[in-house]
Amino acid sequence: MAFLHIKNVAIRGISACVPTRVEENIDIDDIPTLDIEKLIKTTGVERRRIASPGTCTSDMCVVAAEKLIADLKWNKDEIDGLIMVTQSPDYLVPATSPSLQHRLSLSQECFTIDISLGCSGYIYGLSTLGSYMNTGMIKKALLCAGDVSSISCSKQDKSTYPLFGDAGTVTALEYCEGDEGMKFHLASDGSGYKAIMIPDGGHRSRFSEASLVEHVINQGISRNNIELWLDGMDVFSFGISKAPETVNKLLTNFLIDKSAVNHFFFHQANLMMNERIRKKLHLHENVVPYSLKDFGNTSSASIPLTMITETANELKNGKKNIVACGFGVGLSWATMQCTTDHLVIPDLIYYG
Repeated sequence: MAFLHIKNVAIRGISACVPTRVEENIDIDDIPTLDIEKLIKTTGVERRRIASPGTCTSDMCVVAAEKLIADLKWNKDEIDGLIMVTQSPDYLVPATSPSLQHRLSLSQECFTIDISLGCSGYIYGLSTLGSYMNTGMIKKALLCAGDVSSISCSKQDKSTYPLFGDAGTVTALEYCEGDEGMKFHLASDGSGYKAIMIPDGGHRSRFSEASLVEHVINQGISRNNIELWLDGMDVFSFGISKAPETVNKLLTNFLIDKSAVNHFFFHQANLMMNERIRKKLHLHENVVPYSLKDFGNTSSASIPLTMITETANELKNGKKNIVACGFGVGLSWATMQCTTDHLVIPDLIYYG
């Protein structure tokens, strides 16, 4: 069992940046009105933020990081670690995190790592960065997480295009001697890797002319091999099974009182799936906030984006016992619990 208890590390602040451009799902031309109305009702996604051509996740993370660092009044020379969690990097080579170190004018002594994960990536990023920090050798660090998912979705694919939005987030972590820190459960099942994937463009299946050939999967679902393929039934079954399971395992293993948790932040997959998860866990709707309506599924950014847009005032003005759970592409899933204390949370930033 992959359980971790990372002590002496605290979340100090969270910021997020989204594109200025808004796309209303009801206005999507390639999907009939009745179909899109049904999709909006079942997915809960009314609109999404869509990045302008040429905008990368890193661009939004830079803007979010600059604001968060300023509001925290951190000295950039004291930031010794930066992790970038994304599946839409600037380039295949090099990694994106070193360029973020440079663009943010952080010290060359700052270590940087990319993590290629999506829906569970925020939790995995926290566990990785926290593990580096809990010895006390690294005092301050940044976790950047997000994706420009819209560029990978076919407009002729009603199973993906109306769901995914774009965002970049930054979470500031600090070493704090004696802090209870963060508790984790982490898991994966690579046998389901085909459930959410882009088939071509990597090293196993290189890009070719054939990659651009459109495949008609079903009525309203057409895509090529450099666009996102999503097996909706497999993903739904996976999500409603593994998300409640990982939450319960974390609560049981660490003897956490579910009734004492102020907020459960779930990856924003879609409303039908998330509501099934909430009900299986017997959670009151008041403790499970959603940002799906205005932002859709923003991949690894969805949990921190929800924290900022739905609960900022509460997180800024007191201590909160929170649980966060991510699940999806990989397939992988993970849950984290911690207590936040007067977080620094700038207003949502708009880019482009």
